Amino acid sequence: MKLLPLYLVLCISLINCKPSKEMPGGTKDANNVITDTITIANESLDYEIIILEQGFERYLSTQPNEEYYSETFLESKNLFYSQEYNRRVRDISRSRDLYPQEINYDRNVHYGKEVNYLLFNYFQFFEQKYNQRLK
Repeated sequence: MKLLPLYLVLCISLINCKPSKEMPGGTKDANNVITDTITIANESLDYEIIILEQGFERYLSTQPNEEYYSETFLESKNLFYSQEYNRRVRDISRSRDLYPQEINYDRNVHYGKEVNYLLFNYFQFFEQKYNQRLK
């Protein structure tokens, strides 16, 4: 079982499980705060991405659809974003609230377009919401 975790309000897990696509309207956490939960899983790829972030589902609905981007573009951007994000995780002067742990995005692994699309959009959302530039 492979894991690709990031827990801030993003929780990415790479797990072998049955194919599903779930986009509920939101759930309440222990503090009764409504959070969006988006899960994409694909058995043939053995990877799953879960994003828990208030406002992400709404943000995603305003973005170009998956077909707008090539898979190569998404992979390239995700590699760049994850490397910069990980650099910030290792920077002890950075907030652990924003950068709690590394994202182990491997350029040699084929995650599939759907996973790459969701991760790319999360990085875009993260930049906007937290006024961060991963560029």
